[in-house]
Amino acid sequence: MHENLFNTDDDIRTHFSDTADSQINELTKELISMSSPIIGTVYDQSKEILSSLVEFKELMMMYKCAIKEIRTKIEVLNTEFNIRYQRNPINFIDTRLKRVTSIIEKMRRKQIPFTIENIEEHINDVAGVRVICSYMDDIYTIADALIQQDDIKLIAKKDYIANPKPNGYRSLHLIVSVPVFFAEQKKDMKVEVQIRTIAMDSWASLEHQLRYKRPMTDESEIAGQLKECADLIAQVDSKMLNIRTKIESNSSEPSEDEILLDKLSKIDTPIE
Repeated sequence: MHENLFNTDDDIRTHFSDTADSQINELTKELISMSSPIIGTVYDQSKEILSSLVEFKELMMMYKCAIKEIRTKIEVLNTEFNIRYQRNPINFIDTRLKRVTSIIEKMRRKQIPFTIENIEEHINDVAGVRVICSYMDDIYTIADALIQQDDIKLIAKKDYIANPKPNGYRSLHLIVSVPVFFAEQKKDMKVEVQIRTIAMDSWASLEHQLRYKRPMTDESEIAGQLKECADLIAQVDSKMLNIRTKIESNSSEPSEDEILLDKLSKIDTPIE
């Protein structure tokens, strides 16, 4: 006969409880040991994840600094025009840093693995600057003045004003590279610059609001109406430019005294 090791139910519970606690304690000691293969693997993975997060954060900081560089250059051009010609070609400047979710989604569409290197190489619009001008000719004036600077490298140019998108979207897109100086390095960073008129920007903003994530039963009809609005806006832009050109061409040639007085008046023009 086998000897009964447990006299009562309490003895049974105590034995198995003590055994379980002992096993857990032993397992805990093994896990907290850095020599444990399990902890070693988890620790290495954690370090890799944290390192990637830090690298991503640093990359976003670099793109943010590149935005500042481009914005400053464009603001300088606007100030120069204001002093020289008493006219601001730029109505306002907007900037944005692409959201992480947008970057991931774009890389997924392109079937590109999400890595720091792939972001820098394949995603050109992480950093974005939008320049809103008063007239169409100002768009090309600002674009030419920007890309002629010797530290700016033009990577790509898409003229959606001369060749609008099928939906009617119009804008001039530039992908440029600008050097950014950090404490320990200089790095060329890519920035997308979009330049368009006030009317073009208004249409683009409204079109995005109307279509963004909204199910439409009569999509083709709405798309056609939006295209008509875009064409009308383009006509208004063209007419406004023609009016400004006629006003300037019909102005009489100033005398030497008037030119001098005009130059002197610019001394008091606020420099912003």
